[in-house]
Amino acid sequence: MCGIFAAMTKRPLPEDKARNALETLYHRGPDGNGLWRSQDGCRVLGHTRLSIIGLNNGEQPISSADGGVRLVANGEFYGYQAIRERLRAEGCVFKTDSDSEIALHLYERRGMASADQLRGEFAFVIADERSQTMVAVRDRFGVKPLYYAVVNGDVFFASEIKALLALGIHAAWNIGGACGGLAQPHEQTSFAGIRNLPPGHYAIAKDGDVRIYPYWDWEIPTAKEMRLDDRSEEEVVGAFRDALTDAVRERLVADVEVACYLSGGIDSCAVLGLAQREMSRPIRAFTLSFEEAQYDEGAIAQKQAEFVGSSFTLIPLTGRDIADNYANAVRHAEMPMFNGHGVAKYILSREVQKAGVKVVFTGEGADEMLGGYPPFRLDAITNNVALSSSERTALIDELFSANAATRAFFMPERVESLDVQAVERRLGWTPAFSFAHDAMTRNLLSMMRPEAHAQLALAHPISAGLDRLPVALRMAGRDRLNQALYLCSKTQLPNMILNYLGDRMEMAHSIEGRVPFLDHRVAAAAARTPVNMKVKGSREKHVLREAAKDVLIPEVYDRQKHPFTTPPTRSADDPMMGFYQDVFASKAASEQPIFDMVKVNAALDAYLNCPADQQIASEGGLQQIAGVIVMQEQFNMGTAIGS
Repeated sequence: MCGIFAAMTKRPLPEDKARNALETLYHRGPDGNGLWRSQDGCRVLGHTRLSIIGLNNGEQPISSADGGVRLVANGEFYGYQAIRERLRAEGCVFKTDSDSEIALHLYERRGMASADQLRGEFAFVIADERSQTMVAVRDRFGVKPLYYAVVNGDVFFASEIKALLALGIHAAWNIGGACGGLAQPHEQTSFAGIRNLPPGHYAIAKDGDVRIYPYWDWEIPTAKEMRLDDRSEEEVVGAFRDALTDAVRERLVADVEVACYLSGGIDSCAVLGLAQREMSRPIRAFTLSFEEAQYDEGAIAQKQAEFVGSSFTLIPLTGRDIADNYANAVRHAEMPMFNGHGVAKYILSREVQKAGVKVVFTGEGADEMLGGYPPFRLDAITNNVALSSSERTALIDELFSANAATRAFFMPERVESLDVQAVERRLGWTPAFSFAHDAMTRNLLSMMRPEAHAQLALAHPISAGLDRLPVALRMAGRDRLNQALYLCSKTQLPNMILNYLGDRMEMAHSIEGRVPFLDHRVAAAAARTPVNMKVKGSREKHVLREAAKDVLIPEVYDRQKHPFTTPPTRSADDPMMGFYQDVFASKAASEQPIFDMVKVNAALDAYLNCPADQQIASEGGLQQIAGVIVMQEQFNMGTAIGS
């Protein structure tokens, strides 16, 4: 795992800017760094290295034999040994033991047809001196970040926005990206003019222009095709088990120890259980613990670790920990957060680094593959024609009662706003999580300055996100649950979960997260799984429960999804209240151009009086505003503009 940047400029890039960009990425790769400049200084590649494979000779940039092609890569390529041997048989000579070098040789021999042959979590940039182009590629689900900007004909790529700012990009607000909710278009960021390279895409930069092309998409069979699937439940479960086991096995390949982040949920427990079966030594498992029992999973995680023979470490967190680390976590995320769970992952990664670990398994992606979140289950129940009206009502009541801790987030009151109506017109129905995202956006709108309010209202972030997706090609004709899963995989997953619940909080402390559920072969098995084996009754991820049953304790096997969140602030003397008061009274709060601080402080004063079960949602807006103010201070953001 590493940090990368690339520049393709009309005039030579000053070396001090290149060195500054490398410095901003040090946390992603503290084990070494490398810099390449073309003879005219107009094409530059930078790399900071976290050594995982090929510890002694994996330095980058890597160059071809004739020096015409060079590569910097971030992430891991699984199954690289077999590809390496095949390329050697074709005459390729390898300079390093690193898995990254296969991408260089594949590109030399097959051009962009090579992207689809790569398996893993990755982002890389190739400077092709022969054609005077740069090529950037991002993995299929966006596990690894890659941003780009084009300014006056100069093109820049980087693993983090901080590096782009160091290269000279001006920091200015994109209100739609900062406040548009989790269903915003997947290429948007909080920074105007800085975009994500979309997951499963590559970019070709030449003559000051960047063109984006897809090389992969998650293909979910139509409802008609699913009805023709005559496999037994046992066969479906077996296929999913085989795919997941293979993905876990491939992610155990490393020249350093591989540990595991563990919660009390089925996702990380299944990954740990399957991984431990492949190992002769106990895998170290690390779990967060919270003071409020409703949010704490420490005891069940410890029991699961003991069951599979893993080593268990509990890391307790308090409100003071969240408050003290909030600003640093936002700086690394480069986006506002709506809950302290990102900060919790930041602290978890710091403690795991202190324990001497560089690589961890994580369970992200299973919910988006198999319908784990409450809105997905609500969609499955509501649209299950095999259920009677009374059966639907009973299952929905069960779902609501089982999610008391987070239902205010995930299942708010349904309001038919203009954005929600736009979703209905585009899809012919409204996925339940659209209401959750819309509620977040409306909450923020109520506290905005008039100009910012007008810009966000005109942006229509949810419907704008849909307009940028191949709805007719990938969603039409699919079961409604599968439509919702596809939509979430293109918006919430890369925009939030894989950012401040994944890569950015892990790499803040030089930790590489490996995500077996987001292996594209696992995703293919999930896509072919019948919807009634994704959500059965009100129970999510039925196929995973059955596939991993032998490595799960009964409490995990039988447990409903409990989304990972930190407890809400409950009292006036909670450290987070002091954090809000300090941030909202700061100089940056008066300088940021988005929120009306009179309205914000009124909302803070009223916060503790709202019903206890609604506090987590109400606090979500306060946390996003706090994140905006922290970003204003950290990045000296310019005047708010629309895109």
